[in-house]
Amino acid sequence: MGWMRRRELLLLVGGAATASRVSRAQQKAMPVIGYLSSQSAEALAPILPAFRDGLKEAGYIEGRNFSFEFAWAAGQYDKLPALAEDLVCREVSVIVASGGAVAALAAKAATSTIPIVFAIGDDPVQYGLVGSFNHPGGNITGITLFMAMLTPKRLEFLSEAAPAAALAILINPRNPNAESEAKNAQAAAQQIGRELRMLTASNEGEIDVAYGSIAQQPGAAVMIATDPYFFVRRDRLVGLAARYALPSVYFHRAFATAGGLISYGATVTDENRIAGQYTGRILAGEKPGDLPILQPSKIELIVNLKTAAALGLTVPPSILARADEVIE
Repeated sequence: MGWMRRRELLLLVGGAATASRVSRAQQKAMPVIGYLSSQSAEALAPILPAFRDGLKEAGYIEGRNFSFEFAWAAGQYDKLPALAEDLVCREVSVIVASGGAVAALAAKAATSTIPIVFAIGDDPVQYGLVGSFNHPGGNITGITLFMAMLTPKRLEFLSEAAPAAALAILINPRNPNAESEAKNAQAAAQQIGRELRMLTASNEGEIDVAYGSIAQQPGAAVMIATDPYFFVRRDRLVGLAARYALPSVYFHRAFATAGGLISYGATVTDENRIAGQYTGRILAGEKPGDLPILQPSKIELIVNLKTAAALGLTVPPSILARADEVIE
């Protein structure tokens, strides 16, 4: 009897070990999406559901046939290369790079074999991420929101809303798009016959100094350059604009809904859903280099009239007539 019990126990233990190995093998076989972002989990909370929806439309549901491995830089761009390398070491099935060319460039530098899907606001050809929009080639594809390319139009809206204001732009010098966006903004200012003051900030202390400097000039107005770190700090930026009574224009609707005067940019939600679809298609076997780079489906203008009233501004009918949404 004792021998039989020992034999049954050994079979039980052996079976459990085998089941454990099978379970681990199944877990390893489940695709892992490495999500590399220059932003934070909190900042992307409104956007990630759309990405998950896109994956679901492509037949992928988290926990059932794929899992996530998140890597957040939270605005500290120097962390991105190491985060990307870590995802490569973890042998993820695909890397999703979100939050500016800086994230996509880190992913591209880390691997030439793992597929990469980016969702960025910059021109991917300009930054050498892909060779062309129609045939990206290699291991990378994605969607561009063209946020930085809308800089001249944002400056135009700001100058219309505050025609007598001294214009300024706040730029993060650590962003790869900083130099080109500064040039575009300066050229746009010259075209409308206005001077534009350049201010830089890459951390909270520098943001405070920049706003203090802007506020010293009576009747100033500020444009926030397209930057993931600024998106993470949107509540702070909007709060400083209110504190110093600075009419401001931003690149994403989240700024306007948080109390910013005007925002002009891609909807982002639809674009991230499509990025999710692309990721699912790649998990199903399609090659990223065969998938064309997608562009925004809609650019939206949001105006916050409550903020305009607090600033003592009357938003011109020319802007209100073009607004997709007016917050009252």
